[in-house]
Amino acid sequence: MVKIGVLGLQGAVREHIWAIEASGAEGIVVKRPGQLEEVDGLIIPGGESTTIRRLVDKYGFMDELKKFAADGKPMFGTCAGLILLANDLVGYDEPHIGVMDVKVERNSFGRQRESFEAEIDIAGVADNFSAVFIRAPHIVEAGENVEVLAKHNDRIVAARDGQFLGCSFHPELTDDFRLMNYFVKMVEESKSKNFA
Repeated sequence: MVKIGVLGLQGAVREHIWAIEASGAEGIVVKRPGQLEEVDGLIIPGGESTTIRRLVDKYGFMDELKKFAADGKPMFGTCAGLILLANDLVGYDEPHIGVMDVKVERNSFGRQRESFEAEIDIAGVADNFSAVFIRAPHIVEAGENVEVLAKHNDRIVAARDGQFLGCSFHPELTDDFRLMNYFVKMVEESKSKNFA
C-alpha cells in the first residue's frame, strides 16, 4: 500500500486524508519536513496560497519540497496547492515551488463568485464530476508537454505535467473519489517504477 502525505499547514487536511484512505492508500499528515521521506506522493491542499507559503518558509519546507519533486515523486496541488506548484503566476515575479509547467492566475473566477459547484468532465478520469470551486485559480497557459484534463467555461481547471497533477477545485469536499483514485494510481505507478 502506498503512503500519501498531505501537507498539514493549512486547508482541508482531514478531508484529503479520508479521500486517500477511501482510495485504498495510507494517508499521513505531514507537519515536519523530515516526514516527506516517509511518503511516496504528496498532496498540497487548498487554503490561502500566501499563508501556506509563509508557513512553508517558517517551517523550512521549501528545499525539501523541491527535493521531493526532483526525486520524481508525484505531487497533487488542489486549489491553492496548484498555485504553489505552478512555475509561473500572473502578477508575480517568482513562483513558489515552481515545478509544474503551467501559468496560473489566482482568484480568477472573480470575488463575486467566491464559491460554486459545476459538473465537469475530467479526461480519462471522470465524467460528470461535481467540482467545488472556492476562490479558485485557473490555468491560463499550459506547457507543451502538459496534458489538459478539464475545462470549465473554456478555462483550464485540471492538468497533469508528468508526475505533477493540479486542479482549481476542491475534490476532497465531495464523496466522489475518482480524481483521488487517479492520483493514487500515479503514485503506485511511480513507486513500482522506482523499485523496478
